[in-house]
Amino acid sequence: MLTICITQHNKSSAMQETPETMVVASNGHQEDSVPKGTNGNGAKTRYTREEQEYFRPIILAKRNAAIEDVARMRHLLDDSRDAGNDTAYSFHMADAGTDAMGREKLYLMIARQNRYIGYLDRAEDRINNGTYGICKVTCKLISRERLEAVPHTEISIDAKRAQPEKKNVPPAKSRKNMPVHRF
Repeated sequence: MLTICITQHNKSSAMQETPETMVVASNGHQEDSVPKGTNGNGAKTRYTREEQEYFRPIILAKRNAAIEDVARMRHLLDDSRDAGNDTAYSFHMADAGTDAMGREKLYLMIARQNRYIGYLDRAEDRINNGTYGICKVTCKLISRERLEAVPHTEISIDAKRAQPEKKNVPPAKSRKNMPVHRF
């Protein structure tokens, strides 16, 4: 079975250097008989430039909303710092702890939004270089519906489903398995 994938190639000429997308077979040789944007069976393997440009406003709108969220959260952090300058006797220690926890949550949310902005920036870069909408795992076209829902995605829904689930949250402990301390 022959696997075909899209790669970016810089074609050198005496006049200029322009990026050109070519189809490369799994053995590394360029397939000259296959038209750009299709596989050997005529199936579409990449979006046209116009189709890719359709997603740019979606990406930019989500990016602008995320930037606004970060600015709002930073403003909340500044406000909480200013409110924390009162005397030590005006707050209970528990109130100070709650305030610190709220600031920590804001820092984490800002970091998460900044990471999301980075994903959106990379998606825009893929539009600029013509590789937007191609799954980095399967080298197949990502569905338009998935790109509209998650415009920064780099993998198709099939590749996402094939990934093992992340288990960051430890299972809840039941009371019967907890050690009993008797005094």
